[in-house]
Amino acid sequence: MATMTRGTEIATALRAAGCVFAEDEAQVLIDSATHPDELNRMVEQRVQGLPLEHIVGWADFCGKRMAVGPGVFVPRRRTEFLVRQAAMIATLLPTERPAVIVDLCCGSGAIGAALSDQLASYRLHATDIEAAAVACARRNVEPRGGRVHQGDLYDALPRELMGRVDVLLANAPYVPTGYIGLMPPEARLHEPRVALDGGADGLDVQRRVARDAATWLAPGGVLLVETSETQAPGTARALAGAGLLASTVADEELGAWVVLGSVRSISF
Repeated sequence: MATMTRGTEIATALRAAGCVFAEDEAQVLIDSATHPDELNRMVEQRVQGLPLEHIVGWADFCGKRMAVGPGVFVPRRRTEFLVRQAAMIATLLPTERPAVIVDLCCGSGAIGAALSDQLASYRLHATDIEAAAVACARRNVEPRGGRVHQGDLYDALPRELMGRVDVLLANAPYVPTGYIGLMPPEARLHEPRVALDGGADGLDVQRRVARDAATWLAPGGVLLVETSETQAPGTARALAGAGLLASTVADEELGAWVVLGSVRSISF
């Protein structure tokens, strides 16, 4: 009864602070705390606007707990659609060799890690420009046998991967600069701006990803770029302008949009 009462008190405090899923978050905090004083501290942090995932140290993504730390982009539920599309493509790859996966702008590394969990054989590489993201990604990627590299997009990758990447994942920042201030405080105040800001139209980094993708993709390899409904046409034009055959898929229930680019036609 005491636990139930405490849970109700926490949920009430979280709801007053603007947390939409107050009851669920209250339970996560209760389950994660090892001491009443720690629980009180965690609740206060959440009331002050810190992301729940940064407080407890993990995010639920594709049914797995992925490590997430302060200053690291928190993987969104809509991005699970990107993983599902990549897994579908991976089933079409030759089975006589491991699939080569690259997760650009990897943040926590959750995308590449979640995809690798669905594959029997793979070589996983992930890159990010932020030191905090790289450190966090290593906690998710390295136990799965992958490697994480720090640097700017393709510059961080081993040169021997050129022309050999089967699945190229890019959840690059795509929020237009002018919209950053309209984002929820937990994102704009506690996630790195470099993981959010996509330039004036939100497509600056996507264009850079598209520009060099063909150099890194293996024959039949596919680039998958998460984007928004309004930006999807521009994302598709960026991929087409880089010489890729572009197509767009969406899960409107999740609010998820992904543009695929290949050196050949894609069919499902």
